[in-house]
Amino acid sequence: MSVHTLEPSPDTVHGCFDNTLPPVLTVDSGDTIRCATMDGSWGEAGARLFGLPPGAAKRGADDGHPLLGPVFVRDARPGDVLEVTVVSVRPGSWGWTAAGPREGRLRRGVSGDEEILVGWHLDVARGQAHDANGLGVTVPLAPFLGVIGTAPAAPGRHATRYPRRVGGNLDCRELVAGSTLLLPVEVAGALLSVGDGHAAQGDGELSSTALECPMAEVELTVRVREGLELAGPQARTPAGRVVLGLGADLDEATEMAVEGALAYLRAELGLDRSAAVAVASLVVNLRITQIANGTVGVHALITHEALTTLRG
Repeated sequence: MSVHTLEPSPDTVHGCFDNTLPPVLTVDSGDTIRCATMDGSWGEAGARLFGLPPGAAKRGADDGHPLLGPVFVRDARPGDVLEVTVVSVRPGSWGWTAAGPREGRLRRGVSGDEEILVGWHLDVARGQAHDANGLGVTVPLAPFLGVIGTAPAAPGRHATRYPRRVGGNLDCRELVAGSTLLLPVEVAGALLSVGDGHAAQGDGELSSTALECPMAEVELTVRVREGLELAGPQARTPAGRVVLGLGADLDEATEMAVEGALAYLRAELGLDRSAAVAVASLVVNLRITQIANGTVGVHALITHEALTTLRG
């Protein structure tokens, strides 16, 4: 098993999903990738708020999030599952959060009429963020990557904004260090891309931004799994088993998350569908993942405690 290093540069950062993008790194199943990532603004917020130098790569006219990759994983084939284990994730020293009507940030009346850009100083040692706008607010850090995804089989450029069955902009706050995300593979080599660091986020990401930040260091271990059938992303996390649902609205996303959770319970416990629904009503927690990306997300969480008890 090897450890590979990737740093953001014009040659390693891209702003879309596209299965024709040449890989910037080739790894074997079981290898670890040690990398840093840019913030979601391509460094523009850091320059505006803190006078920092420009980012390592520049945003193009139609670029979304700055993503590191793609990474080609040997022996990953369509129909396989790519396991991405988040070994560690360490934010940089600054971040930002935006709210207001620009870019459709007004979400069901929760945002104000005026845009605001809040800067944050990140104290990683203490696990806290302190605002730089004079608000007098401190929030706890719980860092994760908002975007972890493989390339879709469909041809052409695909916007980074939308989450898909192969992952992408999931914005799931459960995917902290110690989590393993399972993603369906649709193209040879999987073509993994990651980015969009979040130092903290509530369920829903209701302003359309989290505490956006560059990541100083992320370690990811990738493994290819054969013989697993997944309709969409799932994860093993410190909180428990997570099944992600995606849809045009919350009803559609909820249905996908519930169907995935029922399939998991039936396989684990040998239940028929009706019994699985009854058990799910007691142990499955439905949470709004995000309402920020056009395609919304709901995730079903089954805690470790519940799983241990269910298995007797």
